[in-house]
Amino acid sequence: MKTTEPSTKHVETQPAAGHTTKSGLGVMQLTDTLTAAGYERVAVNLANDLPANRYRSYLCTTRRDGPLEELIAPHVGRLRLQRAHRFDLGAVLRLVSYIRKNQIQILHAHGTTVFMSILASRFQPHPAVIWHNHAGRLTADEHPKLRWRLAARRIDGTIVVSQLLQQWCVRNLGMPPDRTWYVRNYVHMPDHVEPASSLPGQPNFRIVSVANLLPDKDPLNLLRAMKIVARESPSAHLLMVGRSGDSAYMEKVRAEMADAVLQGRVSMLGVRSDVASIMKGCDIGVLASATEGLPLTLLEYGMAGLPVVTTRVGQCEEVLNGGRLGLLVPPSAPDELAQAILSLLASPARRAELGNRFQQHVQENYSRDQVLQQIGEVYATVLASRTNVAGAGASRR
Repeated sequence: MKTTEPSTKHVETQPAAGHTTKSGLGVMQLTDTLTAAGYERVAVNLANDLPANRYRSYLCTTRRDGPLEELIAPHVGRLRLQRAHRFDLGAVLRLVSYIRKNQIQILHAHGTTVFMSILASRFQPHPAVIWHNHAGRLTADEHPKLRWRLAARRIDGTIVVSQLLQQWCVRNLGMPPDRTWYVRNYVHMPDHVEPASSLPGQPNFRIVSVANLLPDKDPLNLLRAMKIVARESPSAHLLMVGRSGDSAYMEKVRAEMADAVLQGRVSMLGVRSDVASIMKGCDIGVLASATEGLPLTLLEYGMAGLPVVTTRVGQCEEVLNGGRLGLLVPPSAPDELAQAILSLLASPARRAELGNRFQQHVQENYSRDQVLQQIGEVYATVLASRTNVAGAGASRR
């Protein structure tokens, strides 16, 4: 049972009974929020799944919680910093206090939490910082901002979700190749998922896109493709699951949706906690992204047995085995995206074949145990490196 230590600014939760501060390696996952996006789900999965006989697991949200909070296992210690702004020194000091109290040795920072982690690591007991870089969009930036280049010097190791990101970190941030690891994402879906009831659209014609409405996910590309699909297959219905972007970008999305041909053929479902059930009730999974790393959603489509159409970005081509397990199209090409969707709508037999093969591939190649073993090896390498450096320094003295 969790116990809570009340505070006016933040909330600390200790791990469930039986996980003492001296058993196992203390590892904290850090994420800005717990909204239902890709890297937040990775952080929660790792916090839950690190073997309890080897690790003491913690999860910190630096800004706010969200729908994924309900998925966190009872044995995971929790820190909610609720930082007020980017340079919130009070939040950093609260993080340092929690690190000391719980003897945390590794800060596994997802996304931009790497900056707060680096600041916290400057204080005793100086935990190691591992940056988990999920942002495929960074590969388009040949001249990264100074803050990223400075941060790279203070990171003990980097995990990336695509080979392009690995190359970018080495080339553009100067990260050592032997401290930059490509580690696949993994996914596991609940057993015996029932299809969601009362979904919009007709069976055999439901297309689902699980992606936040942000520029890198390119919902405009998908909506433009859907106009073509709707003209040729009037029963087709698109279900869009994910949070909205900023108001300026959402104006563009709503303007695209206002086209008469899309009326009654697109449903925006927002953030949902029953994503697995929604996938089970749909017939085709789509990703229309402009950039990606290794999208967790694509793996979830596979676990759900959905045939997929995705843009050829990030590691999507690798996940689909070069296009043998799903349809690949160029990014920002709505005509080609539409024709791929239409080809699957026209052939239930092909959908079933691709969905079954893709499901088997994901189950065999993106398993939890394989990835957790790699993560454990990264932790061990980083800590061994710090020990060696400290030992060399002591010998010189």
